Amino acid sequence: MTGSLTILQPGHSVVTDLGRTKGPAYGLPVNGALDQFSAKAANILAGNEDNEPLLELTALDFRMRATTDLLIAVTGAPLDLTVGGRACPQWEPVSVRAGEVVAVRGIRTGLRAYIAVHGSFTVPSLLGSCAPDTVVGFGLKLVEGFRLETRKTTAPITQPHFGLPLFRLGLTKPDFTSHPVIDVTDGPDVAEFGDTANLLFTTKYTVSPRSNHIGLRLGGALPERQLTSEVLSRGVPVGAIEVPSREELLVLHRGRGVTAGYPVLGVVTSRSLDLLAQARPGHTVTFRKTSVAEATATYRAACLELDRLRSTVQTVFALLGIGAGERWHELTPASGA
Repeated sequence: MTGSLTILQPGHSVVTDLGRTKGPAYGLPVNGALDQFSAKAANILAGNEDNEPLLELTALDFRMRATTDLLIAVTGAPLDLTVGGRACPQWEPVSVRAGEVVAVRGIRTGLRAYIAVHGSFTVPSLLGSCAPDTVVGFGLKLVEGFRLETRKTTAPITQPHFGLPLFRLGLTKPDFTSHPVIDVTDGPDVAEFGDTANLLFTTKYTVSPRSNHIGLRLGGALPERQLTSEVLSRGVPVGAIEVPSREELLVLHRGRGVTAGYPVLGVVTSRSLDLLAQARPGHTVTFRKTSVAEATATYRAACLELDRLRSTVQTVFALLGIGAGERWHELTPASGA
């Protein structure tokens, strides 16, 4: 049975997923959720596949009304979440009854939050992804009154006594800070910066207000390229650290173009890209050198954490009858209570 929700206060929100992996082959950015760990966790907590469409909120308050019973999960930066006026936890599944308003207020420390709905949404896709792309003008524009169709409804799961939490799923939440430490591997052009390359690891950089999903602009002491030859345009990875001018450092994020002609000093690791997705203007960033092997081990550890969460959620949801036929949704009071 399908459901829906209505946007009451869009703030700065989009419907997205993990990105357009087929895009770069056609000259399009990969785009998708900037904090991939939080986005995956939201979908897993809502009983979805990792890559299902979900909402990405950036900085501003957001409200929506459920027109049918839903199950949601909210992850990402710390915030105040209420459902029908009740304070609810992040990083856990939360039931929403038809007619209740879900409100996200006061996103803090970090910059972005994610709302996944059990069953996800029915939305347009391009090259296998619903992620917005400003280059080709693709993506849903969420405005007040916009109605999003969900693929499922989920009867409320309630704990009728004491206000006890419904779930304790054991996920270790990421640390959110205004002074993130970002792991970096050597870029292909690091040797061209000579001894000045070490400035990357001894300088505190400040996030510029001009930063966006294409790249973060960082102010601070800049390494200087020692060569004067032209740099040919070539493919660049997400996470490339470029030195395009004497004014600022540029870290390319998921909205980056697939080619560039600036020297690449380093490459931010996958897990640290999630941290950069939460960096606000004015936050200070410190870079830390790491190896490809260490970066791979850190990424695998995060994947294992999500795998354990997925297994736990699947077990709990199977007992509750979510996604596997109706079993029970409300804890029955003890006899005589």
